[in-house]
Amino acid sequence: MRTIQGIKTGKQPFKFDAEISAFKNPLVLVFGNRYMLEHENIYEEIKQFFPNGHIVFGTTSGEIMNETVYESSIVLTAVDFDKGSFLVKRKNVSDFNNNDQHLGENLMKEFPLENLKHLFLVSEGSTVNGSALINGFESRKDKTIGLSGGLCGDDDRFERTLSSYNENPKEGEIVAIGFYGASLEITSANFGGWTPFGPERIITKSKDNVLYELDGKPALDLYKKYLGEKAKELPKSALLYPLSVRDPNDNVAIVRTILNIDETNNTMILAGDVPEGSKVQLMMSNVDDIANGARKAAEYAMRNRKHKPQLAILISCVGRKLIMDQRTEEEVEEVISVIGSDTAVSGFYSYGEMAPFAGQDACKLHNQTMTLTLFSE
Repeated sequence: MRTIQGIKTGKQPFKFDAEISAFKNPLVLVFGNRYMLEHENIYEEIKQFFPNGHIVFGTTSGEIMNETVYESSIVLTAVDFDKGSFLVKRKNVSDFNNNDQHLGENLMKEFPLENLKHLFLVSEGSTVNGSALINGFESRKDKTIGLSGGLCGDDDRFERTLSSYNENPKEGEIVAIGFYGASLEITSANFGGWTPFGPERIITKSKDNVLYELDGKPALDLYKKYLGEKAKELPKSALLYPLSVRDPNDNVAIVRTILNIDETNNTMILAGDVPEGSKVQLMMSNVDDIANGARKAAEYAMRNRKHKPQLAILISCVGRKLIMDQRTEEEVEEVISVIGSDTAVSGFYSYGEMAPFAGQDACKLHNQTMTLTLFSE
């Protein structure tokens, strides 16, 4: 496996960490600020560096390259495999009447299962129900096939997110990358570092990822009451106080972040499902807990690995970045201290993270976690 990384800031040209060599069939991951990825020539600009490249774009709420977290930039990582191979497929939510599970099922059908080791998703993050999307993939894939990825971001604006494969980034795209071959070792894991507080309430009315009522009362009203003056900054301020949602069917707690609010219907739209009957609590965190959570995520991802990772894709939540502020890089440094400084690191801050819980096979949608996907060949 060979990698080359580059970064573009402002109107400056890309700067690479090595001479661009003739990669035979590279996967090119491009994560960047939405305004910069809206440039009409962005695809052609990158294609000139990698004419045979399979170029995957995703907008971010902050860009990660090695030990540094950037803003208003584009980070690029090109990967050329020695023996392993990959296949990239895409679909758009507009073609499925916003039935995200059906989209996931259909996208999964496009991947031959023989020798498939792992799927990595770069998904639009503004309107998609990440839980339903994952369920679509899980319903079609074998449990031995890994699944991870993330929902694209748009800083803390929550206006729109963009992604694409071999074309200029656009809205509504779900891009899936399938990795094939016995030579590949791919592991993924996540961890948060948030603590529940306050009274526990019951979801008495919801539909998919839309939350209507808690304890028989409008959920948005209750949430605004807790936020006080910060309610004026919704949905941005919701990133500081996500929800712990404990599903009554499996008693597993999932963290959910609010992506948007509907003042007319007095509802909250979350990144993933919030089943009726679930128990809900507010959550909070601090810089040290988030950094320690990132370290635990790395330890989980490294557990039982046979080989040292050569590439790490990190996806962390924009809410963590807001709390960490000027100390954001500490969580990335914690990860690198575990996986090793020789590993090429790329990634972004997101509106949702995808990975299994430790010790489990099935992927879940998470919020407010650090998620790692580690590759070696």
